[in-house]
Parts: sequence; C-alpha cells; structure tokens
Amino acid sequence: MQNIVPMTRPALELRTGQHLTLTPQLQQSIRLLQLSTLDLQAEISQALAENPMLERSEEQAEAEPDAPAERETSMDDESLRDTEPRTEEMPGSGGVYPDDRSDGPDRACVDTLREHLLSQLGLTRAGTRDAVLVALLIDELDENGYLGSSLEEILTWMPLEAETDLDELRAALTLLQSFDPPGIGARDMAECLVLQLRNPDVQHLREAADPKVLACARRLCAEHLQLLATGNMTRLRDALHCDEATARAAQTLIRKLDPRPGRAWTVPAADYAVPDVIVRKTRLGWQVVLNTAAVPRLQVNALYAQLLGNQREASHAGLHAQLQQARWMIRNVEQRFDTILRVAQAIVAHQTAFFSEGPAAMRPLILKDIAAELGLHESTISRATTQKYMLTPFGTLELKHFFGTGVATDGGEVASATAVQAVIRQMVADEDRGKPLSDSQLTKRLADQGIVIARRTVAKYREAMRIAPASLRKAHAAR
Repeated sequence: MQNIVPMTRPALELRTGQHLTLTPQLQQSIRLLQLSTLDLQAEISQALAENPMLERSEEQAEAEPDAPAERETSMDDESLRDTEPRTEEMPGSGGVYPDDRSDGPDRACVDTLREHLLSQLGLTRAGTRDAVLVALLIDELDENGYLGSSLEEILTWMPLEAETDLDELRAALTLLQSFDPPGIGARDMAECLVLQLRNPDVQHLREAADPKVLACARRLCAEHLQLLATGNMTRLRDALHCDEATARAAQTLIRKLDPRPGRAWTVPAADYAVPDVIVRKTRLGWQVVLNTAAVPRLQVNALYAQLLGNQREASHAGLHAQLQQARWMIRNVEQRFDTILRVAQAIVAHQTAFFSEGPAAMRPLILKDIAAELGLHESTISRATTQKYMLTPFGTLELKHFFGTGVATDGGEVASATAVQAVIRQMVADEDRGKPLSDSQLTKRLADQGIVIARRTVAKYREAMRIAPASLRKAHAAR
C-alpha cells in the first residue's frame, strides 16, 4: 500500500529581531568629522551643487587676520627630505624600508584605504549585518592598517539593542583580514606579518620554494618576534630547532614583508594647512576659538522651503528629501566643529605648559584621556584630531601632535616623547658641526638630564624628526 505524504501549505510568518544599522544622518556625521577642512569644503561644494535646498549664508564672517594658511614644513625639513628618504626598521632586519615602495598601489589612485576596503566589501556576499560590522572595524583602523581598539573594547560601545556578540566581531575581523593589502586589520605587528605569510598570493611567498623556510618564518613571527629583533641567530636556531641556513632564509623572507600595510594609502599632509582652531593668550589664560575663516556658513534656501510649505503630495517627495538632507548637512557641520572645538579646548587644558614654555614642556597625553574627559569614544577623538590643525605661538600644528606616551625620568616625573624629541633636537642644533653627537652620546646626555632611555629609542626619535645620523651630518658639514 502506497503511503500518502500530506502536503504542507505555505504560510507567512512574522518575526521580530534586532538589526545593527547606521542611519544616513549618523553615517554623514562620522564622515564629515574625519574629513580635513579642505576635504570638507569639497564635500560642501558638491552638496551645494546637487541640492537646491542648501545654500551659503549671505552673512560672511570676517576672516581672522592672524589665521593664514601656514606651511607645515621648514626649509631644513625639505632639504633633508630630498637627501635622506624616510625609513622604517624591521625587527632583526639590519636594514630599512624606504617609504616609496614600488610594490604599493597605483600612485595615481586617489582612493583612501577606507574606500579601498569598502569597495572590496561590496564585492563579497556578506549579509547586511556582517557588512555593517566589517565597515565599523574599517573605521577603527589606523593609518598603518592596524585595528586601533580590541574587539572586547569595541563590543562595549556597541548599542545594546544590536545584541552583538564577540563571535560576530571575530567573524567580521576574519573577513576584513582577507582583504587586500595582506596584513590589514592586524592587532599588532606579529599578527600583521603572520597574516601576510598565510596569503598564498603574496609574491614573496611564491618565491619561497622551500616549505620549511615558510613554516619557519611563520613560527618566527607568531612566537619569537622579540627574539628576532635581537638578531641572535644562535638563539633563534635553538628556539626553532632548525639549521642556520633555514633560519637565515626565514629571516630574509620576513624582511620582504610590509609591517605597515596601510601606509601606501596614507594621504600625505598638505603643504599648506588651514587651522581649524586658534589659540590666544588672554587675561584668563590660553583660550581656544574656532577659525571663522574655516567654518562654512550654510542655511536652508528660505524661498524653496516656503514654497514647499506643508505640501505632502507624492510629487514633492524628492524635494522633501532634499530639504531633510540640507538640514542634516547644516546640523552635522555644526556638530563637527563643535566636537573639534571641545577636543581642542581639552588638549590646551592638558598642555598649558607647552603654550607657555615650548615643545620641551609637552606632557604625556593619550586619546583615552580626552575621551574619558569629554564622554566620547576614542575613535571619535581620533577622527577629530586627524588632519585638524591648531594655530599656536609655535606654528600651525596638527592636533595629533599633542598626543604622546610618557618617558620616566630619574626624578619620578614623566616626560612626553614629544618633549624628549624637542630636547634631542636642541642638542643637535647646539652640537659642534665638526664633531656631531652620535646616538650613544645623545643617550648619555639625556641620562645626565634625568631622562633614561635606550639608544635604540633615541635613534627612533631622531629618525622621526628626520635628523640624519652623525656620520651624514659630519659629511654634510665638511662640504
């Protein structure tokens, strides 16, 4: 007897759930905050051309007489840049990487790292929720392509109603780390190098014919990166349980990797910077004000808004949408400058000694300090200080310039890395040109002033300030 299987009838079922979304207004607010003043002007010009509801205010504020665009680099910096390319040392490499790597992206491409990654995200089959999480992680990347915050920390400021868990963030990070350039989304240098060594499309890996060398290089980066930095081949060989030839081949392979995969997309600072804020000395102390010449004055077109009135016909839906977009743009531009001003005021309050005494008086300051004080997230502070400039008695400086870690001194106090660099710069400026100070001599003189740091740290600070080594300074003086 044949069994008759009952047919199931299709039915509609409604389910409620939480989805993580970013409203268009919030997305625009985030984008405007991370733009430089020049990029903001371009964004506003495009909005004015596309939206008839938006227009510039006829009330033009008088530009500050003492707020000119100031050239960021001095003649000394320019001449040094022409003769000595900027470099970065890899652990244990015994060599350096020039900035102008030939294996980077097409230099004619104007895409930012964020745009480059988002374009790849658009080609994946990720769902809407996963795509939003990956986009959030992309916004957390620093200029080198590293994830600036831990997944646990990012989870703490996610909205509770989104019901996001750590596993979802890990999955989103895994997807991000599969994008180009290899090593993107790493949380430290070890992970960055390991990610590159896992990528079969990297040219250097295709050249590594011996799988033992590749396996050795992966283990070196994952477990013994600090040991690799020492350059002690005997200890490396013992730790890896391999012969010296394999260890050296692995070291050579690691030297070909890029410890900063995002730097090729980093937009260089403009030759001329328009200050967003101005610092002045008043009877009440150092005061921060917005540079009115940099603040665009926008308004809704009163005539169009009046004609539109309260009409709600479907034929006017497009105009109503443009009216709403115009209001969002005005509100978000105001919020952008309000955030920059608040951050700048907090910076000045922390760095009062700098404005009175100069760079040598710079105090240690990190993004977390300002974020906690203003009740904002670190990523917001980062966006509000990147490519935003302050006119000070010591020139126009990027707000990022005022942040730096601390260096302990013999007196129990803490000096900022910026202050230590200022001391090194002054020592080099006062040195005998015929007998320039070596890094070891600079280290000793710093120790005499109570600043005890390693010679390697002194060399790193010197290179960051684009000061040539003693041998090159001596050769230059002899000409």
